[in-house]
Amino acid sequence: MKMLLCGCWRRCVAMSFRLLFLLPAGLPVRSQGESQSDNKQMDNITVRQGETVFLSCSQGDFVTHTAWLNRSSILYAGEDKWSVDPRVSLVVLNQDEFTIKIEDVDLMDEGQYICAVQTRRRPRTTSVHVIVQVPPKIVNLSKDLVVNEGSNVTLMCLANGKPEPVIMWRMLSPSDDSLSSDTEVLEIPFITRQRAGTYECTAANDIAVDVQTVELTVNYPPSVSEGRDVGTTLGQRGVLLCEADAVPKADIEWYRDDRRIFNDLDGIEIEDAGAISKLTFFNVSEIDYGNYTCVAINKLGSANTSIVLYGPGAVQDGNSGTSTVFTPACLLLILLLQLLLKF
Repeated sequence: MKMLLCGCWRRCVAMSFRLLFLLPAGLPVRSQGESQSDNKQMDNITVRQGETVFLSCSQGDFVTHTAWLNRSSILYAGEDKWSVDPRVSLVVLNQDEFTIKIEDVDLMDEGQYICAVQTRRRPRTTSVHVIVQVPPKIVNLSKDLVVNEGSNVTLMCLANGKPEPVIMWRMLSPSDDSLSSDTEVLEIPFITRQRAGTYECTAANDIAVDVQTVELTVNYPPSVSEGRDVGTTLGQRGVLLCEADAVPKADIEWYRDDRRIFNDLDGIEIEDAGAISKLTFFNVSEIDYGNYTCVAINKLGSANTSIVLYGPGAVQDGNSGTSTVFTPACLLLILLLQLLLKF
C-alpha cells in the first residue's frame, strides 16, 4: 500500500509539473501582450557518443519552481532527482543558473530538452536540442576468402555511424590504385592470381575512421620454370634445381624415365625449400648421367620440366633437356672438313 501511494504521489507531482509548465507541448500560456521571449530556443548542442553533455539555463529573480525535462519526463525538479539514470546528475542550482549533466552520452539521449522555470509572474521555458554523433563502426565484413582463379568475387562492407559513414574499398597489399570502390560492395570479375592479397575497407565520417581488412587467396595450378641442364664430372657433386609456382603449394616429384626417385636411394638427396626442390647427387657416376623430369602437382593440376645431367664429354643444345654427344673421331672429321673448305 505504501509503495502504491508513493507511486501515485510521484505521478501526481509529475502531472502537476506538466500542467504548471504546460508540457509536453512546451508552449506556456501567455496572457494578451506577453512576449514570445518566454519560450526561448537555444542553439543545438552537438556531442560525441561517450562524452558528457552539460545542459544549462538561467534562473532569474523570484523563481518558485524549476525543472529539467526530456520527452516529458522530469530529470530534475529543483534539487530533487527524478531520473533513475545514474548518468544524470546536478551540477549547479542557484539563483542565476540551473545546470545538469549527462555522462557517457548515447544515441538514446538525443532529442529535445526543456528547462522550465516558474516565477511569480509567469512560467517560461528554454529548450535545446541535443545531437549525438557516433563514430563509424564496421558491423558486417566479408570473411577471408579462398577462391580459384577465374572466379567472380564480391566483397561486402557495412558500417553504422552518425553522420552516416562513407565506405571505401582498396587493394592494400600489393598496392593497386586501379582496384578500388567507393561503395559498400567491391566486385572483382574473373579474378587472376595477381589480384590475391589484402583488401582494406574504410568507414569514415566527421568523427572518426574505422578500418578492417580481408585476405583474398587465389588458387591456381602449378607452373614450373624452364629447367637448366647441369654438367658435372665423375665423382663430383651434381645438383638439379626445379622451381614451381602454385597455390596451394605444389608437391614436387622427381623421375628418371618413368621411375620415381625417392630420398632413400644411395648417394641421392631430395630437399624441398619453399617453391624450390633440389635433387643432389653426392658422387656422380656414369649411370647418373641422363634426362630427369621434375613434376609439380596440386589439386588444380600439374606441370613438368626436363633437366639433363651430363658429363664433360657432352655438349648441350640449350636447355631443352636433351644432349648431343660428339666423339673424338667426329671432332677430327669436322676439323678436316673445315680445312678443305678453305682451299
